[in-house]
Amino acid sequence: MAFTPLDLILTLIVVVLAVVVVVLLQRSNRQTEVSKSELEAARREAQQTLEAARRQAQTALEQAQNQAQALLEAARAEAQSLRQNAQTEIQNLRQNAHVELERLRQQGEERLRQQLREERERLQASLQAEREALMSERASIQAERERLQADLQASRAEREELKRETERLARRGEQLDARAAKLDEQEEKLDALEKTLEARQAELAQRERQIDLKLQEVAGMSREEAQNLLLSRLDAELEEEKALRVKANLERIRLEVKREAQKLLAQAAQRQASETAAALAVSVVPIPSDAMKGRIIGREGRNIRTFEALTGVDLIIDDTPEAVLLSSFNPMRREIARMALEQLVADGRIHPSRIEEVVEKAKNEMKTFIYERGEEAALEAGVVGLKPGLVQLLGRLHFRSSYGQNVLKHSVQVAHLTGIMAAELGLDAALGRRAGLLHDLGKSVDREIEGTHVEIGVTLATRFGEPKEVIDAIAHHHDPENGETLYSVLAAAADAISAARPGARRESLEEYIQRLEQLERIALSFPGVDNAFAVQAGREVRVIVKPDRISDAKATLLAREIAGRIERDMNYPGQVQVTVVRESRAVEYAK
Repeated sequence: MAFTPLDLILTLIVVVLAVVVVVLLQRSNRQTEVSKSELEAARREAQQTLEAARRQAQTALEQAQNQAQALLEAARAEAQSLRQNAQTEIQNLRQNAHVELERLRQQGEERLRQQLREERERLQASLQAEREALMSERASIQAERERLQADLQASRAEREELKRETERLARRGEQLDARAAKLDEQEEKLDALEKTLEARQAELAQRERQIDLKLQEVAGMSREEAQNLLLSRLDAELEEEKALRVKANLERIRLEVKREAQKLLAQAAQRQASETAAALAVSVVPIPSDAMKGRIIGREGRNIRTFEALTGVDLIIDDTPEAVLLSSFNPMRREIARMALEQLVADGRIHPSRIEEVVEKAKNEMKTFIYERGEEAALEAGVVGLKPGLVQLLGRLHFRSSYGQNVLKHSVQVAHLTGIMAAELGLDAALGRRAGLLHDLGKSVDREIEGTHVEIGVTLATRFGEPKEVIDAIAHHHDPENGETLYSVLAAAADAISAARPGARRESLEEYIQRLEQLERIALSFPGVDNAFAVQAGREVRVIVKPDRISDAKATLLAREIAGRIERDMNYPGQVQVTVVRESRAVEYAK
């Protein structure tokens, strides 16, 4: 149990009072003779002393309490300050420890990362050196192998040639001996035959004289009269023959004149429509600067050749500032090329492998774009329930034109007109819109499939399970008198209305595109041809052949055959250049 200062003071006071009382009692015992008055005075004095001591003790007690309270408050304040200082110090130490630990951890990680980076670079350098050494060794081995094979083949060829020459000379000698013997035999036969012929000629002359005399007796005419009669008949026959020849020559001249007139008209039409064809067959792609043109061309032109071979589009780089041109009569190819070129320019990485990757990506994006155009057309026409394949084919019509008119917009117009007329006649308006929207469905793939767009459209509609009214409208929208339902008549009328509005169509563009398509079809009809592209506005045909089927020598003959077929089957202004491209690739991956 702990004693406070107040308890000590009280104890001290009690002890002092006890001592005083004991002293007084002893004094009273020793001085029994002291009088009562003195005893009373001593008692009073003791009481006064006791009171004084009590007051002093009370005062000391109060002072001790005040001091103890002050000490207690000071101790509490100092303890609180010490606690706060200790907590602050602990927090600072903890933060410093965390900072130091994080710094040490980062230094360790950075040191390990640097070591790993140095080790990786060292390993990569060593691997690269080993790879280059292996590649150089492989190249040297390959070159030596090719040289040995070439020498072996050359020696084999020389041996075979000598063997064939020896056999040919031996056969030649045998043939000459046999021919000499045969010539001797024939000479003998000719001598005998000559003598026989002389005898027969004499006999024939004699018989001819006898026949002339007998004919004169039978006919009652002389030789001169018979000659005159024969010549008069011959003149009549020659007059008829001359008339037939003159007529044939006139027909031939008329055809040649017509052909020349068609060439002149085609040249004039092409020159007159050059701006229109260029505007509809050329896309302009902006580039950030003219320095980008060199990167697009690539080293020795490899980038531009790869781009044109993959897209089938002619890439024109001229003095036009900050722009390049894409030329192609096929709008889908031109759009794919535009998307790919814009992505390549934005990315900045332009090389053959990157071009192949971007062109393939652009083709996939084009499929999505075509499907979206088909969905928009169906929604605009108010036609629902189309299968995804039909929607995709509809979207392809966005890039198809007929006499300069966009076929997809034309189909939407025909759908609206057919629906309105069907509603007025009390027929199914939704079915009428469906028939009008799909009436030119075959034009979406008529460039890839043989047949008219009507036949192709009927086949596609039947394959996708369209109603018989829609199939009838597709089959007879050009000859409604043979249709089985009224929807074919309505589709034909709406088709004529949409096509006959002012400014809807242009004849020159359709003929221009058909000529380019015919050029490609002629080139693709030959065996061994992988792909063909008509470029330079139809002045050049680039033919890509399969290297395993067409050799370099056959490529020259193939170019001549294609040029001859074009001369026979087509009418065109100027001249058409046929370029056959044969390319072999060897691909290997380093692992």
